[in-house]
Amino acid sequence: MAASVNISFSVDIVLAVLSAVLLGLWLLARRNARRVVFDRSAAERMRIDLELSLAEQQGRLGIIRELQDVAVLSVSRLITRAEAARYTAESDPTSAVRVAAALAEDGRVALADMRRVLTIVRDGEASATTQPGLQSTRDLFRVMRDAGLSVVFTETGERFPLKPGAELAIFRILQAALANTLTHGGRGTEARITFTWTRDGLQLVVADDGIRAAARRESADEADFAARTAYTIDDDLKALSGSFSGAGITQMRERAELFGGVFNAGTVPGVGFTVSAVFPSLRFHNGIHGVNLAR
Repeated sequence: MAASVNISFSVDIVLAVLSAVLLGLWLLARRNARRVVFDRSAAERMRIDLELSLAEQQGRLGIIRELQDVAVLSVSRLITRAEAARYTAESDPTSAVRVAAALAEDGRVALADMRRVLTIVRDGEASATTQPGLQSTRDLFRVMRDAGLSVVFTETGERFPLKPGAELAIFRILQAALANTLTHGGRGTEARITFTWTRDGLQLVVADDGIRAAARRESADEADFAARTAYTIDDDLKALSGSFSGAGITQMRERAELFGGVFNAGTVPGVGFTVSAVFPSLRFHNGIHGVNLAR
């Protein structure tokens, strides 16, 4: 009888050990599988980003060459008219005022051309047709969905054509916001993207539920989920007054400000993270020292 009990007890121990080992191996395999999926997604994002960066550099060099030619031509025309104005003023002094006004206008045109070149060289915010823009958002959404995000896109208002540099800035802001969502929220996070067009402007919002998504993955039951997503008034105050920094946030803010935009980023307690970029006068803004060239 005692031997039978010992054998039964031994079998239970062996089964328990085997169960623990199998459970450990299953958890390890699951973690490795998640890591492989994440690595593949990261590699795909890196590949897309490198391709877009190469296209951006090639397009930027092409635009610099074109604008340099335009700037040189403007300066050459200015010098020619200045020489002609000198002889005209000597023979007809009363024409000096009209000549000076024309020269000032030529000077403003030449200055604007040179500013365009300097802006592209310094900030890299201009683009050519091969560079990513609003037409590239579908590819970006596809890559992010393949990586595990649930992307929902909504657009309201009447879209108007944008300068290539503005399109590139908006695309980069959107790309960085979704990359942050994937990094911090992980697979299963929902990202709601909203484009709201006004007569001359655009509001871009990327709102995710990364906190809730992480809680769903890590919670054992509904009570645990509720505890992980609970928040207090202090959390609300911190979200309203908190200052978010980092290379990604700084670059998004700089890209928005280059085109007269106002950038905000913050946590929605118990839900996730929201990025907002409001461009009040984007239709004619060239990103050249805040100058609206349509005026």
